[in-house]
Amino acid sequence: MILDYDITAVGHAIVDVSVLCEEAFLAQEHLTKGAMTLIDQHRGLDLFEKMSLSGALTTESGGSAGNTVAGAASYGAKCAYIGKVAHDRLGEIFSQGLKNMGVHFGTPFLHDDPTATARCLINITPDGQRTMATFLGAAALVGPKDVDENLIKASQIIYLEGYLFDTPSGREAFAKACDIARSHGRKTAITLSDSFVVNRWREDLLAFIDRHIDIVFANETELLAMFQTDDFFKAIRYLRAKTDLAFITRSDQGSVAIKHDDTHIIPVFEVDNLVDTTGAGDQYAAGVLYGLTQGLHIETCGRLGAAAASEVITHLGPRPLTSLAEIAKGYGLI
Repeated sequence: MILDYDITAVGHAIVDVSVLCEEAFLAQEHLTKGAMTLIDQHRGLDLFEKMSLSGALTTESGGSAGNTVAGAASYGAKCAYIGKVAHDRLGEIFSQGLKNMGVHFGTPFLHDDPTATARCLINITPDGQRTMATFLGAAALVGPKDVDENLIKASQIIYLEGYLFDTPSGREAFAKACDIARSHGRKTAITLSDSFVVNRWREDLLAFIDRHIDIVFANETELLAMFQTDDFFKAIRYLRAKTDLAFITRSDQGSVAIKHDDTHIIPVFEVDNLVDTTGAGDQYAAGVLYGLTQGLHIETCGRLGAAAASEVITHLGPRPLTSLAEIAKGYGLI
């Protein structure tokens, strides 16, 4: 059976808003340099306006799972996205950003609700340091009603962004998507997203993975937090008992792909100019997911992930600026 989509992702729909600023602006706004802070809507709207006055804003569609399907689409995958935005200017920017990458985004805009579209407000000082303030807004309101059964049925892999595990409605959306996927023989995947998410919901996440998930993505810190150990290889053994397939990134040490008793160490692709590591994990998942939907060996999938990560770290922004399909062809991966 030929399906309409290779990957459908469910995640936080966030617009990245960036501006170059001076150190004095951070002090004036009481922003901790280099940190990421969660803020409320009032603060988010106020800071957005002040950033607009301080310099030329760059706005682009973002969010972890959104970045991943954008990367997978750059490889040539047919992708869709489920996430919530308000019917405001940033909501339109988010929607158009995905569509420009060839990703289907049909989740209805939030109506009859004053909640604004989520935004990650990024102030970049002359030394290149990024200071972020994030208002989750409409993104956190994704729920089971937003999960399109026909879309899930028409997709090879359903990819879940772990950040949404923080909200009851997000968990309900995940469970519904997984139940539909399982009943139609589709694969499910989750990224753990952040060690803070893992520490908050460790037992619930483990139970959810046991029940619903075929493929796990994590970085080393998240994996160790999940199994409460400092021993990476012990954590890998624990993970084998939980899932059929997993991909663990280890920064400059590369990544590890595991399938049952099969283990592959995937080296990084060296780059000449490291600019910004934002989005490296998202793009790694993009390459892996693309490879899996094409039936490629897990080692090749891991190398596609590494190739995508190597592209995104050479420039600002969490999405590829160069065709990942062309990069992969240059390496002989596809």
